[in-house]
Amino acid sequence: MPEPVDVPTLDPGLTLLRPPGPRSTAIHRLALATLAESTGVAYWVDARNAASTYTLYDIVHSPRRLRNLRVARAFTAYQHHALGRRVVERVDGRTGLLVAPNVASLYRDEDVPRYERERLLDSTVRTFAALADAREIPTLLSVPAGRDPGPAAEHADRIIRCERTEMGYRFEGPGVETTVYWDEGYWQTTIPYWVDLLGVASESLGPGVDPVGTGSPEPIEQISLAAAAGAAGGAD
Repeated sequence: MPEPVDVPTLDPGLTLLRPPGPRSTAIHRLALATLAESTGVAYWVDARNAASTYTLYDIVHSPRRLRNLRVARAFTAYQHHALGRRVVERVDGRTGLLVAPNVASLYRDEDVPRYERERLLDSTVRTFAALADAREIPTLLSVPAGRDPGPAAEHADRIIRCERTEMGYRFEGPGVETTVYWDEGYWQTTIPYWVDLLGVASESLGPGVDPVGTGSPEPIEQISLAAAAGAAGGAD
């Protein structure tokens, strides 16, 4: 399956990802893209078994990038809350990334009294937000689209939305838009890619000629690498 070429990397601060589902690999792609640009340790506070070893090794370009990834799994809200506090003790100047997928999920379980749910969740999110701010660490939380993000949205410095298309994941947020996808042997581009590259056509082109717009970034062209190489070889 094609995959986005321009997977965004994370800036310092708290980023909330809204993926299409709780087991979406969008968060893995964002985390690994950011980890690839860092030499520091990454801490992953897992919920709902999102940190599948198979998935991580399947997506990562080089297994060596996973050497600095530390995963701790929580199966209840209380464990998740405790792990969040433990991370505070571990984070230092060498920490390059914090990840907490499905951050609100465990707090909505039946075993958590209603009067404790929001208080515990807010405390956990505040912990991650404080670390992101004080240590200037890229911190990635996720809550699936269509579910209440609660305090995660309130404390987020930015929100990135993600949807699954026929060409792969599409990311969109402040300064983020997926416009190019890669598949075996070709690039798949979108209208916004060409708008960004060439600009918007003038409306003075005349009747019957539509200016390039910035509408929905549906794939519009496949560029074969083999064809491109052949054309380059035949050029003077």
